[in-house]
Amino acid sequence: MKIVLKTPLPRLANELCDVLKLFWPVEAFAVESTVKQTAEDAAKAQFTASPVTADMEPLRHEFVEADGLWRCTFILREYVAERTMPVPLPPGEHAKCDFELEYGQDEPSDPSATPLTADGIPMSEADQDPTVPSDDSDEEAIEETSEDVRDAAHAYALVYKRLQKRLCKLALYDLCKALSGKRPPWGSLTGIRPTRLLYEKLSKGMSLNDGAKALTEQFDVSPDKADLLHRIVIMQQTLPAPSLNEADVYLSIPFCRTRCAYCSFPGEAIGKGGLVAPYLHALFHEMEATTGLMRERGLKLRALYIGGGTPTALDEEAFAALMAHAASCFPNPYEFTVEAGRPDTITESKLRAMLAHKVTRISVNPQTMNDQTLIAIGRDHTAAQTEETFRMARALGFHDINMDVIAGLPGETPADFAHTMERIEALSPDSLTVHTLAIKRSSRLHLEGATLPEGDAVAEMVRIGEETAAKLGMEPYYLYRQKYMAGQQQNVGYTRVGAACLYNVDIMEETNAILACGAGAISKRVFADRELRIERAPNVTNVTVYVERVHEMEARKEALFR
Repeated sequence: MKIVLKTPLPRLANELCDVLKLFWPVEAFAVESTVKQTAEDAAKAQFTASPVTADMEPLRHEFVEADGLWRCTFILREYVAERTMPVPLPPGEHAKCDFELEYGQDEPSDPSATPLTADGIPMSEADQDPTVPSDDSDEEAIEETSEDVRDAAHAYALVYKRLQKRLCKLALYDLCKALSGKRPPWGSLTGIRPTRLLYEKLSKGMSLNDGAKALTEQFDVSPDKADLLHRIVIMQQTLPAPSLNEADVYLSIPFCRTRCAYCSFPGEAIGKGGLVAPYLHALFHEMEATTGLMRERGLKLRALYIGGGTPTALDEEAFAALMAHAASCFPNPYEFTVEAGRPDTITESKLRAMLAHKVTRISVNPQTMNDQTLIAIGRDHTAAQTEETFRMARALGFHDINMDVIAGLPGETPADFAHTMERIEALSPDSLTVHTLAIKRSSRLHLEGATLPEGDAVAEMVRIGEETAAKLGMEPYYLYRQKYMAGQQQNVGYTRVGAACLYNVDIMEETNAILACGAGAISKRVFADRELRIERAPNVTNVTVYVERVHEMEARKEALFR
């Protein structure tokens, strides 16, 4: 599909393009404003668009306000969709001027949200690009960080724009659904945190059942996806909530043995390891500064997470030094996870080092248990190695092991995925993350012109993953979505009772402060003065630049938590 959007609201172009992509591949997308833009609107109309060409189809957008109503209309190929919405009343004209309560607060999505590692853990600023969801009217949070966010007039302006965006997206969704005959499983939602919407309904006094039904009615979310959110929130409500004086700590090890074909993260191949020593020297300095900052601010450690990259890509000596320094700087966390990751990097010595420093949870991530696929995606280990590594970890005394798989890998069928899940079930991990393939622009798959698998096949794989988790006695406990994801599906973490990763929930639901150290890591502060007011301090992603500027990274964190 090649489209030229003719709109009076070009600032919404990216979000409207996202809706189109729920239904069709969009090869080219141009934008023409149908009204003269103010300087402010022109400055905010930032979108990625193509030049207009003769073979583009016009998508006409009309938006008018009259008699207290917004009227939004889209026209494409003689199909017409129209929606109306009452214009929100400004402060002083509404019985309640609490606009957050009245109109709801939506979920943040990338680029302001923290990106995700290959293990599903938000980590690096490098993935904040047009391949991840843009601000989403259905799911955006007010990310304003200035004090005037609490001013009623300012809040009204934010709500006004958000509801305007929501109306336009839903009207275009109606048109696309009618024209294509398709119903995306997540309806009109395009952001990464749909659980946020269900929590919004709960905050308005709805029951979980009614809140889940409201998502189906308002955003056309399929009943099974609404039920999935329902189950996740039930599980999250059983977990210990963070307190105001707690913080998580994330340590980034941005090295891997090789780069997987689907990976778009800024980690570096470890090669001969020449960058490891200077990197760890800088990282340890930042860790010590973070320890002092926590002490000064009276912050108590909740969860400690070492991710990457692949932390176990370090050699035995460097890995042991990392574990010792982490335990020294951040002793006695409630939860201590190491993303051990690839089985070809995990040794008995490294496992013993983790045990010695009281690591409570590790990940052993096969992604698939089919050897031909492992070769195709650039992972130089076998399924048998995964099984051997898992059993070694169990024998040494690890009682909380997570495994990751990816549905929709190149060339795989539902039968291949079922084979993977049968071997995972036999190992009986304590938690399981079922990812869905997303092809990011900086990944090798994208550069080689790979395409996503057929949606029905991926949906079947996701169903098989859910069935396997149920057989293992697991329930879903966190979820996130990404752009360009096969079958418009999702990534879901499943867990047995007592094995949920608090860090995963904290980072995805954005309920706790995170002090992040290392290249590409992003620190985050969640303020108590207003629900979900969040500020961030990103570290640079390049390893060499990080080593040179580590003191600046420490200063950024210090300023964030001042």
